[in-house]
Amino acid sequence: MATYTPKNILITGAAGFIASHVANRLIRNYPHYKIVVLDKLDYCSNSKNLIPSKSSPNFKFVKGDIASADLVNYLLITESIDTIMHFAAQTHVDNSFGNSFEFTKNNIYGTHVLLEACKVTGQVRRFIHVSTDEVYGETDEDAVVGNHEASQLLPTNPYSATKAGAEMLVMAYGRSYGLPVITTRGNNVYGPNQFPEKLIPKFILLAMQGKPLPIHGDGSNVRSYLYCEDVAEAFEVILHKGEVGHVYNIGTTRERRVIDVAKDICRLFSIDPDSCIKFVENRPFNDQRYFLDDQKLKNLGWSERTTWEEGLKKTIEWYTKNPAWWGDVTGALLPHPRMLMMPGGMERLFDGSEEDTPASFASSNTRMVVPPSKNTSTQQKHAYKFLIYGRTGWIGGLLGKLCEKQGIPFEYGKGRLEDRSSLMADIQTVKPTHVFNAAGVTGRPNVDWCESHKTETIRTNVAGTLTLANVCREQGLLMVNYATGCIFEYDAAHPEGSGIGFKEEDKPNFTGSFYSKTKAMVEELLKEYDNVCTLRVRMPISSDLSNPRNFITKITRYNKVVNIPNSMTILDELLPISIEMAKRNLRGIWNFTNPGAVSHNEILEMYRDYVDPNFKWVNFTLEEQAKVIIAPRSNNEMDASKLKKEFPELLSIKESLIKYVFEPNRKTHTK
Repeated sequence: MATYTPKNILITGAAGFIASHVANRLIRNYPHYKIVVLDKLDYCSNSKNLIPSKSSPNFKFVKGDIASADLVNYLLITESIDTIMHFAAQTHVDNSFGNSFEFTKNNIYGTHVLLEACKVTGQVRRFIHVSTDEVYGETDEDAVVGNHEASQLLPTNPYSATKAGAEMLVMAYGRSYGLPVITTRGNNVYGPNQFPEKLIPKFILLAMQGKPLPIHGDGSNVRSYLYCEDVAEAFEVILHKGEVGHVYNIGTTRERRVIDVAKDICRLFSIDPDSCIKFVENRPFNDQRYFLDDQKLKNLGWSERTTWEEGLKKTIEWYTKNPAWWGDVTGALLPHPRMLMMPGGMERLFDGSEEDTPASFASSNTRMVVPPSKNTSTQQKHAYKFLIYGRTGWIGGLLGKLCEKQGIPFEYGKGRLEDRSSLMADIQTVKPTHVFNAAGVTGRPNVDWCESHKTETIRTNVAGTLTLANVCREQGLLMVNYATGCIFEYDAAHPEGSGIGFKEEDKPNFTGSFYSKTKAMVEELLKEYDNVCTLRVRMPISSDLSNPRNFITKITRYNKVVNIPNSMTILDELLPISIEMAKRNLRGIWNFTNPGAVSHNEILEMYRDYVDPNFKWVNFTLEEQAKVIIAPRSNNEMDASKLKKEFPELLSIKESLIKYVFEPNRKTHTK
């Protein structure tokens, strides 16, 4: 592995939290490197963070803004900068909801200025861009492996959107101009010197003052926390061993709920959490979980060293010794701080004083509260209450929307499927009448992932599903389980195009993919549970043609497609039926598809006729397809007569496609 040795490093935002630890570490460990720090000393920066380095001969501090092209170009040339570590950014999500333009200016435009300066001067040999795990968006609650560096970016708030935008610029300059760029995406960081708008220092300072610790929502949101010195070491490793053009996740598998962080801080201060923790209104959108796969960085030789308990104690000790480090931070300690960033590092409160917001601390209810439907009374006694697993999944998300539309009270499960005690806690808290399991591992970006992650796939698809079924059986609850019909393939008894479909009692015959093996395995075992309704979903389709999980969306984006008739599930028609099946307490196995089969070409012809008259596609054979995928794919027709008998109004696949998918998306005036 080649090792990179810098000479003159420019670190932006180094008077801030993470960058100050990185700068101090590099200055201490590499006295022959010249470190130039550029920081405008905004509200969340403090020159005192760099006190350990101020007397070092290889340290130079420059007060200035990365948005100043003249200043940046001057520094690169006069200081002979060959390496940039770009940390400078606005990072607090709460602020981004009230002052998003400032985030665009700092995070996108500032990054663009730096990149352009590198292009113009042509002397920078490493540009390390510091991004965030939030660019991936929310991680599925049931995910057993984290987002890897090639995962799709799906930011959900203005802050993460600007960081994703900056990443796109970095990538573009790397490809267009050959800039030697490296990007990092990190989990939450904590430790000394952090401005107290962030969760841990905020809670510590409030606990020191004997004030309530405000928790957004119900505190079930999960985060991964790394101690600052471990993160500084990670950047040291990436600086010297990171490969140009690559992205590196800086993460930990040790996750904690926000409520548990608050309880740990209360415990270390010997405070009763029940009297200290107060629940307040949630953010406009608060991602439930971020989870990273950091194996790539570990392969470079880095590993987390500091335990949560050790790091939290060190952090509390530092804040108790330095309570006035940041001066008056009353505004930052509000439950929902909104600060207008002013030139020169000034700050101005937007929400008013703490005394003006007593209602923010009004609720102490620890259970998740589901807003009542507009059409129902809060006093009404409902006949049903659903507990749904798979909140961040496609089907799980649609189920929640259907429940809201129908006025059915519901809550999403917080427990992991394989964790029996957490499932019991969910059921005892929610007290549901029915449980829906829409969670499971299908692979990222497709089922090929399961071929190299077999134990993780088993853990969720088999062990997790069986655990949930067993817990529900003990509690006398029906579990509706969204399974798959991708456990069959055409054979002599069910030839392609014959109209003879596989029935519910037929034995699965497709073993081409490990994903399908696990689903067939768990379906067979679930037959022993009389409280389970298994719904075999196939190639799900919805009217949302922008959703990347939609089968139609997938095949319209492929370079080539096979052309084979298959049974499919139109979610707009069938998901409401699954709710009705729960109400009827139906059990056993059901082929959960629209009657009949439809081929890839037939769907694409409809897409052309209804949506895009200029759309074209190319077919290829199964043999050609096999060369570009790892695991074979299931192709079959399923017999939906059992479902049709229970629900006579169920449309055939082609009728349902037209009514629920293509007519609502019609953009042409043809047939």
